[in-house]
Amino acid sequence: MDTNTKTDALDALPDDVAAAAFRRLVRHLRHRHDAQNIDLMGLSGFCRNCLADWIRDAGYAGDKEQAREVIHGMPSAEWKATRQSPATEEQLARMKESVAKNAG
Repeated sequence: MDTNTKTDALDALPDDVAAAAFRRLVRHLRHRHDAQNIDLMGLSGFCRNCLADWIRDAGYAGDKEQAREVIHGMPSAEWKATRQSPATEEQLARMKESVAKNAG
C-alpha cells in the first residue's frame, strides 16, 4: 500500500486496538533486550528511544527521560548499564545508512 495516499488502513484502527498493539510491541522489546537499539536502528531506522520520542510527540506530558522510562520499563541509565552493549563500528555504519533512509 502506498503510504502517501489519503486513506490509510491504520487510521481506521480503533484507538483501543492500536494502543493494545503498541503496548504489546513495547513489552516485546522489553523482553527482547538482546535486540540492541543499535541493531534496531540499523535494520529499521527506529529504536526504543524513538518510541519514547514518538509518545512525547503524541502528547505524553513527561520529559525525554520519563518517556524513555515508560518504554524501557526502568530508568534509561539502568537500562544502558544492564541491557546495552557498546556499539561496533559496523553497527554504527549500518545505523547511519538506515537512518538516512528515514529522510526519504
